[in-house]
Amino acid sequence: MKTRILSGIVLAVITISSLACGGWYLFLLCFGISVIGMYELYKVIGLEKSLPGACGYLAACGYYLCIAMNGGQYSILIFVLGLMAIMTVYVITFPKYKAEDVMYVFTGIFYVAVMLSYIYQVRIMNDGIYLVWLVFVSSWGNDTFAYFTGVLAGKHKMAARLSPKKTVEGAAGGIVGATLLGFAYGYIVSGRMSEFLVHPVYTFAAASCIGAALSIVGDLAASAVKRNHDVKDYGRIIPGHGGILDRFDSVIFTAPAVFWAVYIVNALA
Repeated sequence: MKTRILSGIVLAVITISSLACGGWYLFLLCFGISVIGMYELYKVIGLEKSLPGACGYLAACGYYLCIAMNGGQYSILIFVLGLMAIMTVYVITFPKYKAEDVMYVFTGIFYVAVMLSYIYQVRIMNDGIYLVWLVFVSSWGNDTFAYFTGVLAGKHKMAARLSPKKTVEGAAGGIVGATLLGFAYGYIVSGRMSEFLVHPVYTFAAASCIGAALSIVGDLAASAVKRNHDVKDYGRIIPGHGGILDRFDSVIFTAPAVFWAVYIVNALA
């Protein structure tokens, strides 16, 4: 328990400081956890040190390079080249790898590297210094409210085979709680923001609501992969918490959800 608490404090300090500072600090952190997360995902089926896995890592590096150079329009080229490289290895080494391995490696690029990159992409938006916190408000806020709601009123299992302790009532409480938290946060910081957002308070609430709902999917998706391969934790890099994917499974979904929710809601306002 002591180890878990201490590592949790260190993790919180790194997260808070990187979100507050942004810039290269946050960029390199996102890049680092993306590569480690991909390694953990590939390790589940023994591809972490394989040639297809190496192609996946290189594609992730190329994608982050595009972001760093404001060349996001070239990211599709990176994905095409990455898939070509993976398929070339698949053909040349046939039948060493299966078709499922190719799909697993390619999916890992999007599931981990691309999705986590949205933490940085939210931070560099207009008013990103305020918006980026919604990624964690919706994710960890949902977890907190879902836990207490589930303990107090949870009766109906939501996904018993994946997470026996999760209930429908807990999920509803988590989403509502995260939405209210997003609303309150938006109300507090709206006076300091530019006029980029038409209705910042309601946009924050909507983004937090959508992020919270999808964070549940992210959590269960990570659990499903582990169940499929009889794995308890993705790694041990965070003492007492497991691996990167164990700790950031829901954030993987909330980061892009917040980015696009803010963009779309503000465009429709």
